[in-house]
Amino acid sequence: MTSDRETLPDVAKPVNYHVSLFDLQLGGSWGYKGLVNVDAKVARPTNEIVLNAKELEVQHAEVLGKDGAQLAKASDISYNQKSERVTFKFPQEISPQDIVLSIKFTGIMNDAMAGFYRSKYKPVGEPAADTPKEGDFSYMLSTQFESCDARRAFPCFDEPNLKAAFDFEIEVPKQQTALSNMPIKSERDGSHSGLKFVTFEKTPVMSTYLLAWAVGDFEYVEAMTERKYQGKSIPVRVYTTRGLKEQARFALECAHRTVDYFSEVFEIEYPLPKADLLAVHEFAMGAMENWGLVTYRTTAVLFDEGKSDNRYKNRIAYVVAHELAHQWFGNLVTMDWWNELWLNEGFATWVGWLAVDHFYPEWNVWSQFVAEGVQQAFHLDSLRASHPIEVPVRNALEVDQIFDHISYLKGSSVIRMLSVHLGRETFLRGVASYLKAHAYGNATTNDLWSALSEASGQDVPTFMDPWIRKIGFPVVTIAEEPGQISVRQNRFLSTGDAKAEEDQTTWWIPLGLKSGPQLANIDTRALTDKTDTIGGVGEDAFYKVNKDLAGFYRTNYPPAHLAKLGQSLDLLSTEDKIGLLGDAAALAVSGEGTTPALLSLLEGFKGETDYLVWSQVSSSLANLRSVFSQNEQAAEGLKKFTLNLASPAAEKIGWEFAPNEDYLTVQLRKLLIGMAGNAGHEGIIAEAKRRFDLWATGKDQNAVHTNLRSVIFSLNVSEGGRKEYEAVKEEYLRTDSVDGKEICLSALGRTKEPALVQDYLDFVFSDKVAIQDIHSGAVSLAANSKMRHLLWKYMKDHWDAVSTRLSASNVVIERFMRMGLTKFADHATSEDIASFFQTKDTSAYQRALVIVSDSIRTNACYQERDAAKVVEWLQAHRYA
Repeated sequence: MTSDRETLPDVAKPVNYHVSLFDLQLGGSWGYKGLVNVDAKVARPTNEIVLNAKELEVQHAEVLGKDGAQLAKASDISYNQKSERVTFKFPQEISPQDIVLSIKFTGIMNDAMAGFYRSKYKPVGEPAADTPKEGDFSYMLSTQFESCDARRAFPCFDEPNLKAAFDFEIEVPKQQTALSNMPIKSERDGSHSGLKFVTFEKTPVMSTYLLAWAVGDFEYVEAMTERKYQGKSIPVRVYTTRGLKEQARFALECAHRTVDYFSEVFEIEYPLPKADLLAVHEFAMGAMENWGLVTYRTTAVLFDEGKSDNRYKNRIAYVVAHELAHQWFGNLVTMDWWNELWLNEGFATWVGWLAVDHFYPEWNVWSQFVAEGVQQAFHLDSLRASHPIEVPVRNALEVDQIFDHISYLKGSSVIRMLSVHLGRETFLRGVASYLKAHAYGNATTNDLWSALSEASGQDVPTFMDPWIRKIGFPVVTIAEEPGQISVRQNRFLSTGDAKAEEDQTTWWIPLGLKSGPQLANIDTRALTDKTDTIGGVGEDAFYKVNKDLAGFYRTNYPPAHLAKLGQSLDLLSTEDKIGLLGDAAALAVSGEGTTPALLSLLEGFKGETDYLVWSQVSSSLANLRSVFSQNEQAAEGLKKFTLNLASPAAEKIGWEFAPNEDYLTVQLRKLLIGMAGNAGHEGIIAEAKRRFDLWATGKDQNAVHTNLRSVIFSLNVSEGGRKEYEAVKEEYLRTDSVDGKEICLSALGRTKEPALVQDYLDFVFSDKVAIQDIHSGAVSLAANSKMRHLLWKYMKDHWDAVSTRLSASNVVIERFMRMGLTKFADHATSEDIASFFQTKDTSAYQRALVIVSDSIRTNACYQERDAAKVVEWLQAHRYA
């Protein structure tokens, strides 16, 4: 064990695993039997070998020589449940040599979306006769091993840098399809007539968490890569359960092109003979990058043309690209240990958007990244509860809680900052040489910095280390002086109260300064000290800092200059506008800016036509309306303000879709109708009700356009009563569109009737809602400012049932807490939450609770400090 992490004893290292699974009980106990033979190297004399195992029972373990002769049989097999380990003690010492460790064991195909597990689904059409069934449900089987759940499926050395090759075989019913990382090598008859053994080719050397297999009543769509790999095209397939394969066409289209694109960008050919994608009915995360067999939740891979919301196309293109990027960055070259998870996830996030931008330039995804990814990263990283991008992980079991916006979104934001600074081509050249140097091995952040330094001739570690290893990010404050401006950096906290000891870091900050009457002059200098002055840009000059929000920091302008920028929006890029709004809103929260200044800035966006800018306007306003929702005057005034701001644009864009309308216009219509409708626009509410009634009574099933389901359902549930609520609930139970359940579940949480909230929560926690989707209920009620207190009350009153349902998966319970409880804006609720959990085992969601506490404190302080100022401004401008 190295000092900073708890790892397995290094006495034995795996080289190759032969895993055989058989006698699967498809129903009832859901048990199975297994045999694993591990070719391993013993480094020094030992009489015990320790592996990882969880929820497995080992019947027999022995050590064989390379010739197959028995060297020793385990005389004692003991488990440590806390550390998830199994220890084999042998009566005689095993000398340093190549051995085969042979283990017989039994396991369970659980329903916890981790390890080797089962997913239930309602079949479309008639499934194959030997498909596992219980009641109305059919079952498929698949795996989810990242981060530490391969040990739930078979005993193994379950650490990322203990790489080995894998030979895998499984016994399945004859009509079922078995998949794994590699193509099928052979099939033979099973132990009785209805069964077959399916054996797969040997994998390359890889980490245990990337091994995967699946069994089910599957069908697929296929395309061949356009590029040739060692002389031939590679088959790319998307597998689904029977009846759904046509919904996989869009993902397939993205996938085969992306494999070719990344082979070029990374200058390394896709390393496997096939690329499979699989839609899994129950899935905790969005997707998982298993090498050669990527698994997805259905909404991240299936799209039903004409029935699915257009927004899901954007999601699928991105998630497919993100997971395929991992086939190189993560799978071919893997982080050395979990503290560098960000290396995998931050990079795959950035390069995933790079691929989507390459294929769909008209979607303007870098502006989307700035509006969604960068802003969400800022939000979490402005809390004291944040953590550095590279976070110490002593015990691998802690790693689940860092699959968060810091690893993914801050990680990708600082990579974008670096790639803009070095130049994209130089950056990608450095990445390609990093991948070539470490192929089939493990690497660290420093290895990547070295490759990038070599490619660029710049000292990358010096300017990147504070971004990766220190907590938080800076705000750059600007003061105007005669003939110059001065810039100062400090750590930004949403509470605005960073103490001296929390503000020690000096970041390297690319200033990206645009100046001149048309902002045409660009100065690329960086701020490398706490303060600096820039000559030639004085108090009467026109300038803008942080071009295209390429740098990961907030900018605080003097109030008069912020107003000047707000009056010159036509000179700003989409990213600049998003950044200007995001910064003004965040600085109002922290008290370094003011809410009146933010409201004045927002007024200037009335004539905006860009969807991504409107999405930032909308989220800034939604936060204001949420924080000040308990103050009657502020709440009414902000509602009127929103109505006044959004109505002209909403009326102009209208309800009707033009044929072949572009993606961003479709999204803008939905956003503006929702904004104006939720702010009380009478014409829009009446039209939403008219269309809903035609749809609900069956007079016109097409009255609710696919892309307007979310907004029409939400407005009707919010403005209506039980009748509308029941109609949407009925649609949830009936819908066969892949995104329909998500859309209905979110809409139902908009009700304003306490009795219906109670019904909604009973429904969310019933078996009618898949565990993976429960958090949609939390998100929807958290955003419902009049009713959110009922979510917390329900959690307290039904804690045993709630926690039992959520604790199927650490990911699920952590996500529910974090998304459901962060919107409150009063100290009393924060104290109530803290005291309630004092006596509970919160180990699976401790980080989430710290984020909840920090977020509520931020909101409460903001509300107390600014409520009177907000009301005063709204009255002065005739909104209140």
